[in-house]
Amino acid sequence: MTSAGPPDESPGRPPLHPSPWSSAFGVLQRIGRSLMMPIAVLPAAGLLFRFGQDDLLGKDGLGDTLPWLLPVARVMAAAGGALFENLPVLFAIGVAIGFARKADGSTALAALVGYLVFDRVTKTLFFEAGHGAVYNKVLITLQNGTPALNLGAQNPTGVLGGILIGITAALLWQRFYRLKPPPWLAFFGGRRSVPIITAIAALVLGVLFGLLWRPIGDWLATAGDWLSAHGTTGTGIYGVANRLLIPVGLHHFLNTIVWFTLPECHKGVNGATRDAAGDLNCYFAGEQGAGLFMTGFFPVMMFGLLGAAIAMWRAAPPDRRPAVGGILLSSGLTSFITGITEPLEFAFIFVAPALFAVHAALTGLSMALMAELGARLGFTFSGGAIDLLLNASKSNTHGLGLIILFGLAYLLIYYAIFTVMIRHLNLPTPGREPHQSQERGAHKNPDSPDQKGLG
Repeated sequence: MTSAGPPDESPGRPPLHPSPWSSAFGVLQRIGRSLMMPIAVLPAAGLLFRFGQDDLLGKDGLGDTLPWLLPVARVMAAAGGALFENLPVLFAIGVAIGFARKADGSTALAALVGYLVFDRVTKTLFFEAGHGAVYNKVLITLQNGTPALNLGAQNPTGVLGGILIGITAALLWQRFYRLKPPPWLAFFGGRRSVPIITAIAALVLGVLFGLLWRPIGDWLATAGDWLSAHGTTGTGIYGVANRLLIPVGLHHFLNTIVWFTLPECHKGVNGATRDAAGDLNCYFAGEQGAGLFMTGFFPVMMFGLLGAAIAMWRAAPPDRRPAVGGILLSSGLTSFITGITEPLEFAFIFVAPALFAVHAALTGLSMALMAELGARLGFTFSGGAIDLLLNASKSNTHGLGLIILFGLAYLLIYYAIFTVMIRHLNLPTPGREPHQSQERGAHKNPDSPDQKGLG
């Protein structure tokens, strides 16, 4: 007996080719997944930077009674600050490793080489342009008043430049890691060729961005100012879009824009000037009003989804509650403590899309209301209890009591809405799906011998 070939190779059937949209969609999904690697660094950066602040281990906190903690605080703040200030290169390396289908150390080295070239070339061209907001970011004035290129300034392209170089390095690695040059260049073959080729590609990209990014960067600065001035509308739309993109994993790309690129800030802790880009970076730089695109997640992730988990557990038949309760309630507690929501959301996203639509709308509402009411709270990883406790006493955290009270109200709202919708629409949430025996019975032929004489 011969086995049948795959469906797309069967006689008389044309081969299946993915559409341009599905191919582009698959690439975007890969980018979204690859962003998780550099994002995983943020909790370490946030913990180090936060414990090093004056109100925790510094002069206004434990350092006031234990002076030996003061140098410890400075060292921890410097360590965390180093990670925040070098996020673009961390994204370049992390995305390169995560995006490549096969990766090793040479992939990371190629990304690092590429970003160093890209960073210096773009900064040089930005400075030589001599005008605009992008120029001001790389400008430093010497003591004699002479303008000079600030090599220590963060690249105006931010993490977007890092992501671009990471993807470039990954694609070049996949293409050339088995390159076989002529024998007299054999030493530079294989994986050794990838950093060299990436450096050349980064040079070209650096020139293109150096020439084209100035108007784009100025437009992004204007867009960031608009979002800050229209926080209620902007954060509400962002909250809805963020949740709607969860099933395909593209919410990470959206988060990268608002957390690390828009808006910009120029005021740091204790009035010290420190340029930063993105809501998350500005919040940890001490900017008052930052946290706009993070605050509204806390009521949803800590309280709302816990209420949804309880509602789905209680909606299950009594005999099946013990089986689903462990999964649902543990997922709800995970969301409450850490802000990791996917285990719970994927329990109803596909089986009950109506619940998912309501969840997205409620997230947008929470984001908009927290922005409108002036509540501000940020996080390093997600809107869970760990980040809430860590940043509760931060000087630019505002309306913590309001956030918690609103969260408790959201727990009841989520519980009530999910309960009503599940029961009245008979939604197949965990525990309410048909038993296998019922499914088999529903598909049996009523005229078959084993069905005759029944009912």
